[in-house]
Amino acid sequence: MRLLPSMNNLFDDFFDDKFFAPSTGMRTDIKETDDSYVLNMELPGYKKEDIQLSIKNGYLNILAKADTSKEEKDKKGNLIRSERYHGQCSRSFYIGDQVSEEDIKASFDNGELIISFPKETKTPEIENHYITIE
Repeated sequence: MRLLPSMNNLFDDFFDDKFFAPSTGMRTDIKETDDSYVLNMELPGYKKEDIQLSIKNGYLNILAKADTSKEEKDKKGNLIRSERYHGQCSRSFYIGDQVSEEDIKASFDNGELIISFPKETKTPEIENHYITIE
């Protein structure tokens, strides 16, 4: 019975690791400036190479994929624990049909994705021009 508690302790770290915990989503803050929007998204555990941005039909699509593997061996090289994770998450935001990929700026640093894009400019409505009937 003495072995059972030590085996439980061995796997405690696995279940306490935030990377392997159930995802709480891609937490996002959106700020509005005078002429643009700035989107801050938390993506802890991801690398820049894991993130893909695309734009289609006025929607900004954000996809993050992760494939990780972690092995721990004892001094003799025996495998003590092996963990794998494969997952992805995605979000989409409507940003308007007039925003192109050239208008969107993105950076990723320390688990935070920052995306900025201009506000959609509205085309001014053309006033009615009345024609005098002679």
